[in-house]
Amino acid sequence: MSFFVGLIVGLAVGLALIVGFVKSENARSKLRSELATTIAAFARMTVEDSRKILPAEYYPSWLDWLNQHLTKIWPYVDQAASGLIKTSVEPVLEQYRPIILSSLKFSKFTLGTVAPQFTDDFTGSLVLAGTVPTGNPKSMLFLGVSIIEDGGSGITMELEMNWDGNPSIILDIKTRLGVSLPVQVKDIGFTGVFRLIFKPLVAEFPCFGAVCYSLRQKKKMDFTLKVIGGDISAIPGLDDAIQETIRNAVEDSITWPVRKVVPILPGDYSDLELKPEGILEVKLVQAKALTNKDLIGKSDPFAKLYIRPLPDRTKTSKIINNDLNPIWNEHFEFVVEDASTQHVVVKVYDDEGLQAAELLGCAQVNISELEPGKVKDVWLNLVKDLEVQRDNKNRGQVHLELLYCPFGVENALANPFGSDYSMTSLEKVLKSGANGMEINGNGNGVAQKRREVIVRGVLSVTVISAEDLPVVDLMGKADPFVTLTMKKSGMRNKTRVVNNSLNPVWNQPFDFVVEDGLHDMLIVEVWDHDTFGKDYMGRCILTLTRVILEGEYKDCFQLDEAKSGRLNLHLKWSPQHIYRDS
Repeated sequence: MSFFVGLIVGLAVGLALIVGFVKSENARSKLRSELATTIAAFARMTVEDSRKILPAEYYPSWLDWLNQHLTKIWPYVDQAASGLIKTSVEPVLEQYRPIILSSLKFSKFTLGTVAPQFTDDFTGSLVLAGTVPTGNPKSMLFLGVSIIEDGGSGITMELEMNWDGNPSIILDIKTRLGVSLPVQVKDIGFTGVFRLIFKPLVAEFPCFGAVCYSLRQKKKMDFTLKVIGGDISAIPGLDDAIQETIRNAVEDSITWPVRKVVPILPGDYSDLELKPEGILEVKLVQAKALTNKDLIGKSDPFAKLYIRPLPDRTKTSKIINNDLNPIWNEHFEFVVEDASTQHVVVKVYDDEGLQAAELLGCAQVNISELEPGKVKDVWLNLVKDLEVQRDNKNRGQVHLELLYCPFGVENALANPFGSDYSMTSLEKVLKSGANGMEINGNGNGVAQKRREVIVRGVLSVTVISAEDLPVVDLMGKADPFVTLTMKKSGMRNKTRVVNNSLNPVWNQPFDFVVEDGLHDMLIVEVWDHDTFGKDYMGRCILTLTRVILEGEYKDCFQLDEAKSGRLNLHLKWSPQHIYRDS
């Protein structure tokens, strides 16, 4: 009997222990889950969220501390930095000196008594390196600072700075007419985001070898110019010329990706300096439905393209007179210095002759969105201002073809022109080492010799069919035919007329001998045949880039300048390459 009693008691105690253990593990699991959820919520916190949680007296005390100490040491910073800035900026000012001036130098330069202040309006970022493997960076917000781990070997910090300073800056300028003018730069108002990079991290105090600083983003930069003892407006154009020179100097000398390296510990920090990373090839193909700014006739559009908005790095297209659907088909090449942050900007203007051109619209593409070695064909909607995202007005579109080729990985890229040449563009080939690309002491690629690629071949186009063409006849039908024209050579062919159809089928092949495929275009237009003439129905414009790269493809193209309609085409390329030294 006692045996059975002991067995029952043992089973009861065992079951109680098991139930207790399960409940304990479930409670611990729930606690871990709640903790993980809380940590994930903190990772998604914004500055505004942290302000709601933290009392005002605790937020953000570190910025107050930083600004207080910066104010205390500012007189020493001014004394140390003024001479350094003057020495480094003067050559840049001379580089961008307007043609109406014979010299442009500082006669006095001090930063004044008002120290800049770091603010918490900007969601700054602190990038910690070496903590996670390569891949998507992790981020966390702490007291208004976003922390991003990227797997490198340094720390990057971004902070917004406001400066309404009282510097004493006097420019000594001399005009081509021999007139000397002291010009004072005053009423400076500046807001920008500064980037500090502490790299490499070392075990020796202060734990990093060097500091790089750069102006990551300009939000506002206002100042006025005043001739001491006179009026600067007395010389037409002088005020605008000097202001543009100063802004160009700031862009060229300190704006990211330019960075100034300050060694802290002895060592070689040349790897931290600015270096070109690759070449971006941009083909400005066309634009459509642009805004008409002229009272009589139509706008005369042209485009400006740049990665860094400096005069010698900005490319300008030709002007297309009296056309809201211009075709340029022009190729431009840009040096990329930081593919992860830089973007190419295109701005379309209306030429006004002797007056300043009027902006029709602008657009941009992030280089990080491009797959190296692959051509990206994009239509971009034009907006009034790249910084303002609330612009919904239709300002037209611009058509670009983009190709990014990083230095040092040419062998990994597909080459449409043959295995003997590495591809860095569709128009030009840069050869490495003895073949024309010299690598200088700091690792930059310098093109000594280029070879221009002339792609000659036969383009075969089969006009298959059309769908949903617009009605142009009174009877609700049309008698369509298609014309095909090579823009550069002017060669022209046309299909037969298909009577009484909005969905015609042709299946007609045509061959064109193309002398320079990379710079030619195929213009395909659909017309309605009438007894006494013809009516225009729409068109599509094709560069030969895709067919040269792929060799052959079929596609359905939407008709431009038409309410409806699609055109089915089959294109094939039979190449014959010619290489010519340039």
